[in-house]
Amino acid sequence: MSKMSDLERFRLDRLIKELKSKKGRGTELVTLYIPAGKRLDEVVSMLRQEYAQASNIKDRTTRHHVLDALTTIMQRLKMLGPKAPPNGLVVFCGYVDIGIPGREELEIHLLEPPEPVKTWLYRCDSRFYTEILEDMIREKDVYGLLVIDRSEATFAILRGTNIEIVESITSGVPSKHHKGGQSARRFQRIIEQLAHEYYKRVGEYAKRIFLTVPELKGIVIGGPGPTKNEFFEGDYLDYRLKGKVLGLVDIGYSGEEGIYELVKRADSLLRDARYVRERAIMQRFLDYLARRSELVAYGEKEVREMIRLGAVEVLMLSEALSDKIVKAECTSCRKRFKARVRSEKEKYELRCPHCKGPVKVLEERLLIEELIEEATKMGARVELISPNTEEGEMLIKTFGGICAILRFNPRSSRY
Repeated sequence: MSKMSDLERFRLDRLIKELKSKKGRGTELVTLYIPAGKRLDEVVSMLRQEYAQASNIKDRTTRHHVLDALTTIMQRLKMLGPKAPPNGLVVFCGYVDIGIPGREELEIHLLEPPEPVKTWLYRCDSRFYTEILEDMIREKDVYGLLVIDRSEATFAILRGTNIEIVESITSGVPSKHHKGGQSARRFQRIIEQLAHEYYKRVGEYAKRIFLTVPELKGIVIGGPGPTKNEFFEGDYLDYRLKGKVLGLVDIGYSGEEGIYELVKRADSLLRDARYVRERAIMQRFLDYLARRSELVAYGEKEVREMIRLGAVEVLMLSEALSDKIVKAECTSCRKRFKARVRSEKEKYELRCPHCKGPVKVLEERLLIEELIEEATKMGARVELISPNTEEGEMLIKTFGGICAILRFNPRSSRY
């Protein structure tokens, strides 16, 4: 299987989130997972049997909705050929609430998933069953993080752009004894024994936490002082984990604060992690904004103009940007127009900007997709930024989710 591009992953993730938010009036939303290579005429035959059973549903509206959904699915499958594609098929179909009281719309989503479907599933419920698809796009770039000093140890998982603090434990090791003599030497032996027990406990926690992560690509250990070195060089870490340690990093803090500092300081070790890549490009944009502001642009209108002029080197778009661009036609004056909408309800409440009459939606697509298409045509690189990082949150809240680094300044009279 070829690795999904960031755009493909984003599209599928956005579709899953939309599907999870949709609800049916009753048990009338149909989910279908068809294994790779399965004959589609057999699937249609099975759906005919389900159609016959659904004809007995007592509630008139639910019966009508289920029969409509099954008919729509069968019609679409008949157009696809004899067999399911190499990765199989996933189908979601049913009448969903669009946010307007008393109004529901029939939707169908049919897609080839990023990984082969291994099991057959037919389900009719009040929600779409997305769990299998979610598991397929689960972030595969996963790293273990451990921050340790003599007083505490904190364990975390870096998955994509999300840092999960899993566990924190305290050592119980007292500070050094300052008095001299035999008492000091005896006390020092006790301290070293307690430290040994603490390191063993840290190793056990690491084993329990990190060995349960099948996609773990590596582990980074950090902390102030020599404690991290004593722990790593001693026989405390399971050999399966020790072989995954990418490096040891000096940091100034311990605890949860130390975890976030560790990710920043270990960028060279974690350079393949999405979290680090996204932070780096956003830091570059912010640096340009402070030092070379003529080479940045932000906001939809300005960025679109820079794309049109071929000035954009890198286009950065927030994954939290969910707006759509709708092409519509007025049913009264027949004039066509484009509009940016933020929700399904806003789309269905659109009115003609010329005569205020009702409109018919002809086409819709995500604003992100439109900008990506325009930028790619002009040779720009596109980066999709998660809102999970501090910089990603700034992108959506401060810059409207759209910004760019420019190749040149088209505002200059030289151009």
